[in-house]
Amino acid sequence: MKRFYETAEAQAVEGGWQVMLDGRAVKTQGGRAQVVHSQRLGEAMAAEWAAQGNKIDPKGFVLRDLVDHAIDNVAPDPGATVDRLLRYAETDTLCYRADPEDALFKRQQEVWEPLVAALEAREGIRLERVSGVVARPPSDDTIEALRRRLAALPPLELAAVDMMTSLAASLCVALAAIDDDADPDRLWDAAELEESWQADLWGKDEEAEERRAERRANFRQAFDFARLARR
Repeated sequence: MKRFYETAEAQAVEGGWQVMLDGRAVKTQGGRAQVVHSQRLGEAMAAEWAAQGNKIDPKGFVLRDLVDHAIDNVAPDPGATVDRLLRYAETDTLCYRADPEDALFKRQQEVWEPLVAALEAREGIRLERVSGVVARPPSDDTIEALRRRLAALPPLELAAVDMMTSLAASLCVALAAIDDDADPDRLWDAAELEESWQADLWGKDEEAEERRAERRANFRQAFDFARLARR
């Protein structure tokens, strides 16, 4: 598609900020008003439009797509997103460890245990650690505490947590990522610890490394989006 506008800017509107293309308001893909509360996010979204060349590249709209997902899909029924995320609490990557006699187990303990323990302390919950493949679901109290935590998130931040959880296969990692002092590189390294371990052990595959790099970049985009979404 050819570029059909000259100017893109974020303007203050009722309820927040909205991108204007030549003075015309941008809507979501679902036809809703694409209004965000954060001025920083609105300006970053306008910058995505401004950065387009003569032809529009859909891949250049990371923020817009996440906002559309939040407004069109998450906001109308946040409980559905929360329910989906809670399933990760039962199968969280960081809670499934190798056998204690394996060298990988020691590395998992060093990297994963501090993250899991920190989440437990913050949220007042208890997650079950498992060595092997037999699932051990958390208690009902833990699930309800996590439900309250997730339900309290605004739709934009919940959408970011949804994306990060899916990429990391870990709700622990995603919830840690929305802490003010979170380190996205450290968290992503934890999420793909087993892949890195296998690559170091057996050698790296070029296609697999490209996929890992893409997933890391996507995680970082969701991480940055969560921060921009705050007022």
